[in-house]
Amino acid sequence: QVQLAESGGGLVQAGGSLRLSCAASGNIFSISVMGWYRQAPEKPRELVETITSGGTTDYTDSVKGRFTISRDGAKNTVYLQMNSLKPEDTAAYYCNARLFVKDYWGQGTQVTVSS
Repeated sequence: QVQLAESGGGLVQAGGSLRLSCAASGNIFSISVMGWYRQAPEKPRELVETITSGGTTDYTDSVKGRFTISRDGAKNTVYLQMNSLKPEDTAAYYCNARLFVKDYWGQGTQVTVSS
């Protein structure tokens, strides 16, 4: 099993920046992909950006050029640097880790962008 601990959400003005962190513990050596998803009120959860154990990233088009995911293997931590934030980025952000075919989720951290 894998446990995920998120931090870094908050309230920021449009155009500002935030960095989310997700520390993994447990069976971390079998994690193939880690990343971030988000869910706004009354909307389905969507992929934001992910990174594989080999460093390959995937992201949704709406964050291209603004968000950057990175992974610190020594700290078993994934980061999401979010720049040029927009009000439409407001959502609960969830860390995800995939272990074989099973997904593990963090508790979520709220990001609110004011206009």
